[in-house]
Amino acid sequence: MAADTSTPRARTLPRRSQPWILTYHSVSDPTDDPYGITVSAARLDEQLTWLRRRGLTGVGITELLRARAAGQRGLVGLTFDDGYADFLDEALPVLLAHGCTATVFVLPGRPGGTNTWDPLGPRRPLLTEEGIRTVAAAGMEVGSHGMLHRDLTALSDDELRGETRGSRDALARLTGQAPPGFCYPYGTADRRVLGAVREAGYAYGCALVPGPLSGPFALPRTHVSHADRSTRLRAKELRHRLRHRCAQAGDAG
Repeated sequence: MAADTSTPRARTLPRRSQPWILTYHSVSDPTDDPYGITVSAARLDEQLTWLRRRGLTGVGITELLRARAAGQRGLVGLTFDDGYADFLDEALPVLLAHGCTATVFVLPGRPGGTNTWDPLGPRRPLLTEEGIRTVAAAGMEVGSHGMLHRDLTALSDDELRGETRGSRDALARLTGQAPPGFCYPYGTADRRVLGAVREAGYAYGCALVPGPLSGPFALPRTHVSHADRSTRLRAKELRHRLRHRCAQAGDAG
């Protein structure tokens, strides 16, 4: 039989979604919440119960990416932005009750301060330095949210280094371990900011909707609110999988 000399068709790489990462902020009374970023501890418990019933376990981002690279499934990333003090009393007990961990992105330049960057309030206390150490000692991953919660895309190069490398050094001194990941304040970043985070020594960066940016320094996440129950969470999961598909060979996870 004659040999087939035709040009082989390019192999189509299988496609899969970026890992699903949920974004939380404050866990407290959601009544006064103009930004829709607060969930109650009871609603967090309900949301984690929904995940666990579906065979999913919430973990920090480093564990999620490591498991993803090894082909392990059944994990969802859990992140808590801004480092609110209520994480210790409200979120942590719920996470531990469900056998979950999380990454808490904190602001080492504002220990014991408040969320002054939110013009509408309400003012909520942030973790103190001791609180940040307690989060780490409880088995949670501590990541950087920059020093002061500033729009990194509007900063000079020197200011950007202070927010990225400076916050990494500050957290290393505070906890005894350099934070593996960075979360962009306001969820926004550009290529210059991604480069600064990479050069500062981080292994990954978390955005919200990174747009055309992709890869381990532009991980997309799903915002979670108090209104999200099973039906809304399922819809958000499906939207994530449709919106953030990537070729397996270049998958960030």
